[in-house]
Amino acid sequence: MVILDGKATSDKIKLEIAQMVKERVEAGGKRPHLAAILVGNDGASQTYVGHKERACSQVGFKSTLHRFPAEITQDELIEIIHEINENDDIDGLIVQLPLPAHLDEDAVINAIDPCKDVDGFHPMNVGKMTLGLPTFLPATPYGILRLLSEYGIETKGKHCVIIGRSNIVGRPLANLLSLKDDPGDCTVTICHSHTKNIEFFTRQADIIIAALGSPGFVKGDMVREGAVIVDVGITRVADSTKKNGYRLLGDVDFETVAPKASYITPVPGGVGPMTIVSLMVNTLKAAECKKRK
Repeated sequence: MVILDGKATSDKIKLEIAQMVKERVEAGGKRPHLAAILVGNDGASQTYVGHKERACSQVGFKSTLHRFPAEITQDELIEIIHEINENDDIDGLIVQLPLPAHLDEDAVINAIDPCKDVDGFHPMNVGKMTLGLPTFLPATPYGILRLLSEYGIETKGKHCVIIGRSNIVGRPLANLLSLKDDPGDCTVTICHSHTKNIEFFTRQADIIIAALGSPGFVKGDMVREGAVIVDVGITRVADSTKKNGYRLLGDVDFETVAPKASYITPVPGGVGPMTIVSLMVNTLKAAECKKRK
């Protein structure tokens, strides 16, 4: 069993990005700039945005965080997005999700300039992704593909079962893995909360990607020997023995699944760091695209 070390892999990619940024700046180019919008005080969102800020610093990007109270109106938020769209110094923009319930996430995403949509959520970028055209790929699916590639995991002709159908992970990942590409060329099955006898599908899978947000959902008896396991889930569970009062659990029951797996991601330290570094890759791409215009 091999651990798919997302932290080590992301650190390697960060070094590559930092070198490209250094060469870009030395040649007289502009330092890439990522802006983030954070609405409200959700703890997990604040932690995630903090990780993004640190990653920007590590690779030599400029970063700006725009914080707003949870009570901000839809019109106010859209106006701020339009202002950032018009700011030529900013290459990439992310709006941290989820947003407070009174805000329309679809309208907010649609307001972002597709050329600055480094999260890859804008319908224009989703459409290009679906057609296999060059675009910004959603960070988590992009990170998973890169991790599979870095470890030389064969996907061609393999049966991949994805548990979860969100627009952020499950559905885009299913599309990407079914494309004629490497990684890709998979036979993909999507399972979800209404899938009956889910074990029937997971026991057939060469690759299982769990992205449903249910701690320990995938058990050892649901997995065949030699399967590749990618755990996207990350849930805070109260733990009084921890200094911060919680521990992080994935969607896979690591103790029972790992002995049967050929490769498996840990939680934390697997998919999470790859998501962050993929956002850095997209931001650099956005800056390079602007340079060529």
